Amino acid sequence: MPSGLIALALGGFGIGLTEFLIAGLLPQVASGFGVSEAAAGRLISGYALSVAIGAIVLTAATARLPRKAVLVGLVALFVIGNLLSAVAPNYPVMLLGRIVAALCHGSFFGIGSLVARSLVAPERKSRAVAVMFAGLTLANVLGVPFGALVGERWGWRAAFWAVTAIGVFALAGIVALVPGWAGNAPPPHAKRLPDLDPDPDVAAAPAPTPAPPGGLRAELRAFRSCQVWLTLTATALGYGGMFGAFTYLAYTVTEVGGFSSTDVAWLLMVYGTGLVVGNLAGGRAADQARDRTLVLALAGLAVTLTVFGLLAGSAVATVILLFLMGVFGFASVPGMITRVTDHARGAALAASANVSASNIGNALGAWLGGVAISAGLGYTAPLYVGAGIVALSVVVMVVAAKRDGAPARQTEHVG
Repeated sequence: MPSGLIALALGGFGIGLTEFLIAGLLPQVASGFGVSEAAAGRLISGYALSVAIGAIVLTAATARLPRKAVLVGLVALFVIGNLLSAVAPNYPVMLLGRIVAALCHGSFFGIGSLVARSLVAPERKSRAVAVMFAGLTLANVLGVPFGALVGERWGWRAAFWAVTAIGVFALAGIVALVPGWAGNAPPPHAKRLPDLDPDPDVAAAPAPTPAPPGGLRAELRAFRSCQVWLTLTATALGYGGMFGAFTYLAYTVTEVGGFSSTDVAWLLMVYGTGLVVGNLAGGRAADQARDRTLVLALAGLAVTLTVFGLLAGSAVATVILLFLMGVFGFASVPGMITRVTDHARGAALAASANVSASNIGNALGAWLGGVAISAGLGYTAPLYVGAGIVALSVVVMVVAAKRDGAPARQTEHVG
């Protein structure tokens, strides 16, 4: 495995921690700044909104820059944002730190996915993206308990100091281990040199001074592709269905499943473990048959959510279905990323738009799940609503696959 992928995964882990650990720290932060629970909650919602905006704005603004340089700048922004949060003298500065850290989130995963896939042979591109996203999925498992543990022992500021340190290590790793050519479009004549590149997992490097990306106009041309829009739609619906159900999971397992509030933390770790497994398995499967993997993963998620709704009163079934919800929920992520970037001909803006689409889907799913609960349909309603949304994603993905007409296993190099 190329060492550059490990550096990218570490960056993803740090960014994921920043997103998730705040949930376990909200009571301390609210008490420390003397603000209401609702105001403290804006540290989460403000972060999510900034992710969606930053993914598009920063990627567009850096379209002509070499992608390694952009990644270095994004991780530096991440470090600055968490440093602001760690030393914040008041709530507005804390919120500013969260926003600054969030701005890099979407662009890092969008541009980072292009860099990751350029570090390996083309037939392993989805697995490379899965390795980078492994950091994010591990953060999902560890983020809330990490924040709660560190916050309880040393205070909430210590958690942000720890994440700042992780960001510094990730920054050093990307500078040292990611090649300067990574993610940039290779010249047409670039060929693999077996004697100089004996590792079959590593793609041949382009010329020492590759041409930079083609600029904003070239990036925007990617959105002329119907396949790009179909993939973005499938991403938004797939994420929306899963996170619409996930948002109200604590209510489902306590009010319907009979679990205590103290059980929620380990149940979330079961779900997070499923995310890790699904991410890695989905990346490997997508390299063999991408569109089939995406359809099956989304269909599996829709079925899992439906069965979960039916069996939510069973403790054993809840644990099993939570794990499967994580597996199927993230199994589509690596393939979606490589699919949108293939059809966008390597446009970083399309990759970042995929991250924005997932965040838009999250907001939509959470809203619809809340509407269902408010309508008196009960705490299993978000599961059924989520299943319906994911079913729409399956339809979109089937249409996309049929319109594509190309083999699911694509081996062209896209920088």
